Amino acid sequence: MDSRPIGVYDSGFGGLSVWRELCRLLPHESIIYLGDGKNCPYGGRSREQITSFAMEAMERLVEEGVKMVVVGCNTATTAAIQALRSRWEDMPIVGLEPAVKPACLTTKRGRIAVLATAHSLQSDMFLSTTARYAEGVEVIKIVGEGFVDIVERGEEHSAKAYEAVRRVVEPLLSRGVDKIVLGCTHYPFLRELIERVVAGHGIDVIDSGEAVARRVKWLLSRYNIAADEDNRVEYRFISFADEGYRANLERRAKEILLNR
Repeated sequence: MDSRPIGVYDSGFGGLSVWRELCRLLPHESIIYLGDGKNCPYGGRSREQITSFAMEAMERLVEEGVKMVVVGCNTATTAAIQALRSRWEDMPIVGLEPAVKPACLTTKRGRIAVLATAHSLQSDMFLSTTARYAEGVEVIKIVGEGFVDIVERGEEHSAKAYEAVRRVVEPLLSRGVDKIVLGCTHYPFLRELIERVVAGHGIDVIDSGEAVARRVKWLLSRYNIAADEDNRVEYRFISFADEGYRANLERRAKEILLNR
């Protein structure tokens, strides 16, 4: 058995939505969470920039002695996952994709919406997934304008956040969708507000956090690197931003554990 930690990387706070699912499903695993912070948000940056950020993050996590890495950022996954896997061939690396497949397979109205960053919605990975599973299904692509910044500022429960969510999501009510896919790990922190806007319209809101945690569990078993049940679990938080940002990451993670 392997007591080394799992590494989780995101542009900022968003990957804590994936970290939360990992803690739930894998309570015996230690985790090091790297929230970039310095370069967040990633959505409007070039593929080359994002890949450079992801490489730096991966190098840092490898230096910390992780046994596998979860790229808990949809944008970084679409931009850099292949480059990461090519460089670290022996390291299990899990990326994130919007839950387009399950949404397309379960829609009854034949129309779904995907909320994500502009980069993710334009990526080859997203377009190929959509082409593969969305035959006969209309996929409406929507950028969650301002969503990442709201979560980074910790304003998820503010009136300003609700208005931002309403402005983006409300137009979908007249377009006949029955699934809204959250294609950015920051967005699940706004899920309560999104569900409030769509309440009563028969719309399911889905994300890929649980599926990613199940994938990680399977890989731990496959590579025989799962921790023992008596492993002394440690959660650590690091960042490329300042100590204040890192401390805020840790504080918000503790709040998540208390409320899960």
